[in-house]
Amino acid sequence: MNDMSGLYSDITGQGSVVAARMAVEDFGAAAKGMKVEILAADHQNKPDVGSGIARRWIDIDKVDVIVDVPTSSIALAVNEIVREKNKVFLISGAGASDLTGAKCSPNSVHWTYDTWSTANGTAKAMVRTGGDTWFFITADYAFGHAIERDTSAVVEANGGKVVGRVRHPFPGTDFSSFLLQAQASKAKVIGLANAGGDTVNSIKQAAEFGLTQRGQNLAGLLIFINDIHALGLKVAQGLVLTEAFYWDRNDGSRDFARRFAPQAKGNMPSMIQAGVYAAVLHYLKAVEALNSDADGKAVVAKMKEMETDDPLFGKGKIRIDGRKIHDMFLYEVKRPEESSGGWDYYKLRATIPAAEAFRPLNEGGCPLASGQH
Repeated sequence: MNDMSGLYSDITGQGSVVAARMAVEDFGAAAKGMKVEILAADHQNKPDVGSGIARRWIDIDKVDVIVDVPTSSIALAVNEIVREKNKVFLISGAGASDLTGAKCSPNSVHWTYDTWSTANGTAKAMVRTGGDTWFFITADYAFGHAIERDTSAVVEANGGKVVGRVRHPFPGTDFSSFLLQAQASKAKVIGLANAGGDTVNSIKQAAEFGLTQRGQNLAGLLIFINDIHALGLKVAQGLVLTEAFYWDRNDGSRDFARRFAPQAKGNMPSMIQAGVYAAVLHYLKAVEALNSDADGKAVVAKMKEMETDDPLFGKGKIRIDGRKIHDMFLYEVKRPEESSGGWDYYKLRATIPAAEAFRPLNEGGCPLASGQH
């Protein structure tokens, strides 16, 4: 379940469906006698629509596992429904770190990234290189609030200061008044606490205003390769961002991307789509080990018990709070002359080791982590 038609459709959408199908095929479900059916639906970035789909899928269509679900307000609602119905929720698209914090569930795994991990990577790097005053332009819903909160904490912990913030409607189209407020703040860094089409439009309009020429830097706190593709290197060059996956990182990622692209209109996979693939693969391994998908909580417990291992994220683990742990990567967008062609967009600035990439278990406030179920 995801956004099939709106501002997150490139980074999730049909590409996530392709990734889930690839996981089923690579697992060899048919040869193992497992009948796997994949349903897809568009939640339109509306919590009531997403909740309705989740209940219908579980109650009528007998769905065992719900996957992806960008837009944190919807993911938080689906999280409660899945827990109530004892099914499984594999979160790849949603970012709110609350999903493994106060709202953690024994029925959920948060796979790819979260607002803490992307804030930790990008904000820490920018503050340490002189970007010590920040102004936030924030999408006014659960995800935007969470990433602004998590980034502010990183900025302040590293000696920086937040000088202002403004909230924009979700989704947004005209960011001019918000950008002018950011410009007037004289902050060295304008933190874009939004994603997808909102981030792309913010960066395009900032370029039109010439903000970066006046000495202010943009920090996209959640940027995907599809966003860079939409912006073009001329506009996006020099942006620093944190990702969990890049298609050209190693042989495993390149092989996956080569198979994925022809099924996804020639697009390379986003980290969310890569996360869908890896999460579904690990879920199927757990179901096979249990020889049952009936008890959602038991399947997630088995997923946590088994070491994760796939060609996209390598070896890793799932913590008691449902947080999947792996390396994150700090990238810089190449200048046009540095790129060898289509989708060759990133150069690696730093690898953030798995042990440092995600919020420490004892800081999230997850009841599961303190033995309270």
